[in-house]
Amino acid sequence: MPCILLVEDEAAIADTLVYALETEHFEVTHVTTASDALKLSTDDYQLAILDVGLPDISGFDLCAQIRKSSAMPVLFLTARDSEIDRILGLELGGDDYVTKPFSPREVVARIRAILRRAGTSKGGKKTQHETIQGQKHGALEHDPAAMTISCMGKRMNLTAHEYKLLAALMSQPGRIFTRDQLLMKAWEDPGSAMDRTIDAHIKSLRAKIRECTPDDSDPIETRRGLGYTLSSE
Repeated sequence: MPCILLVEDEAAIADTLVYALETEHFEVTHVTTASDALKLSTDDYQLAILDVGLPDISGFDLCAQIRKSSAMPVLFLTARDSEIDRILGLELGGDDYVTKPFSPREVVARIRAILRRAGTSKGGKKTQHETIQGQKHGALEHDPAAMTISCMGKRMNLTAHEYKLLAALMSQPGRIFTRDQLLMKAWEDPGSAMDRTIDAHIKSLRAKIRECTPDDSDPIETRRGLGYTLSSE
């Protein structure tokens, strides 16, 4: 049974979501503040639903805290529907974004889609493994069987989308991937994402790579008007 962490301070919304999720055989832990959420172990959950407008800190700030130690998928709930908010949520490592008011059935469907993209089963384990040989490129090393990428020998803390994007770039260093091609490789429903979505995730990947390399190197190159490539040098 997939375990979901719900951080929502509006009782009516929380009750509706808990009922919808439990009806679909999810196990739900509900807390009302970010501070309560941070007391829990993210290892116990397959996905977190974060309200952006929490009473102590914003859901965006909570996601940033979670991302320091976990790549657990995150779905944002918000009353605001601006492009800036969506981009900010994606840049912070969010996997999807739902605007209030929403259909509980839609939220459940989005959660199932996120979990499929993340490759988690009911027990939270990987359901599929690639059988190709791992790739090593500079400080980066990809282990397809374990679905992990390491930097300088240390496993990187990547979201599902970040992992798929970097794995795609590492599969053919020097090849220029258009944004549409990267969307096809990293999103189950490419039509649900935007070009800016790719840019936000690439920005996050670059920051994580710089953190783990001694010379702050950035092997991901932008080819203006074309897309992105992993330096072949």
